This record gives sequence, structure tokens and C-alpha cells, in this order.
Amino acid sequence: VQLQASGGGLVQAGGSLRLSCAAFGPPLSSYAVGWFRQAPGKEREFVAGISRAGTVTRYADSVKGRFTASRENAKSTVYLQMNTLKAEDTAAYFCAAGTTVTGAVLVKETSYTNWGQGTQVTVSS
Repeated sequence: VQLQASGGGLVQAGGSLRLSCAAFGPPLSSYAVGWFRQAPGKEREFVAGISRAGTVTRYADSVKGRFTASRENAKSTVYLQMNTLKAEDTAAYFCAAGTTVTGAVLVKETSYTNWGQGTQVTVSS
């Protein structure tokens, strides 16, 4: 499956953005999807993950209560709604897909086999 992330941009602290991850190829319902981010000079880190049917989600502690992952398999798209953005959320955001059993969320970067290009999110303070 090929992935294409979009929706990044420049936003003021406290604002919101919604990222999209469009999938092309095999049915997206076959994959758990995750969002990762990488800030300059830092390692890529897990942000959020969602199970194949969208019934289970997991979040990094730093974004819990502010970010929400969702998906529309019929549209082959996964979303990351980001609210109450902070300057420390500034990073390139990546979506990734990995195969796993129904109901599972993948957290480890190495569990994902397909990656989209990054979309830049910049939060001004």
C-alpha cells in the first residue's frame, strides 16, 4: 500500500489542524495505521495508532486528550485531528501502515512496513 500524508501547515499555538493519510493499493482495512513525528535534531516518535477497523486507538502521553486518530476505510483515509496545538508539536508528521490482527494497534516504528512522506506542522508561540 502507498500512503500520502497531507494537511500540515502553520498554525498559532492553541489552534487546530487535521492531517489526512490517503492510501492507494490494497484495502486500507487490512492495515493498522500509525502517526509518527520527527522534530529537527530529534528521533522519530510515535504519536498515535489506530486499529484496522478503527475501534482501538493509542496515543503518546504528550498528545493524549488533544489529538484524535480516526479512519474511513471506505475512503481509504486515516485522519489525525490535532487540537490545542503547542510549539513542541512542531515536527514533520508521517503516517505508516502495518499488518496485524484485528483490534491491535502497532506502537513500535519497526512494526510498520509502509510509510508515507512527511507533512510539516509548524506551531508558532
